[in-house]
Amino acid sequence: MSNLGGISVIFDLDGTLVDSEPNYYEAGRQTLAEHGVTDFSWTDHERYVGISTQETVADWIERYGLRASVEELFTAKNRRYMELARSSTRAYPEMRKFVELLAAEDVPMAVASGSSPEAIAAVLAGTGLDAHLRIVVS
Repeated sequence: MSNLGGISVIFDLDGTLVDSEPNYYEAGRQTLAEHGVTDFSWTDHERYVGISTQETVADWIERYGLRASVEELFTAKNRRYMELARSSTRAYPEMRKFVELLAAEDVPMAVASGSSPEAIAAVLAGTGLDAHLRIVVS
């Protein structure tokens, strides 16, 4: 019998349940490489952590002198990120165990994230956490 009656848990996604930052970096690196910027490093990427993709690609246009539009870069980076989110997002092992423990105790859980509903769904499906986290707020 559970001692957790009356408890509900809401998780943040990126950086809490999963390590999504490598996917954001790789999506950006690939997108920039397609436009001739081949030296985009993790250090370069770190200046964009926590900033929206639209703001990021707008800065890229100015910083790297790209001729693509914000919409074109946004679409390309987002497409790459979604592919990576489905295939290579890593759930933090301790958080996976915690979610599974709570699920075994029938504790209601949800995810609240600034990510898009599509990105959240891709990450949860790719990590298998969607089996336990069905309520999502974006």
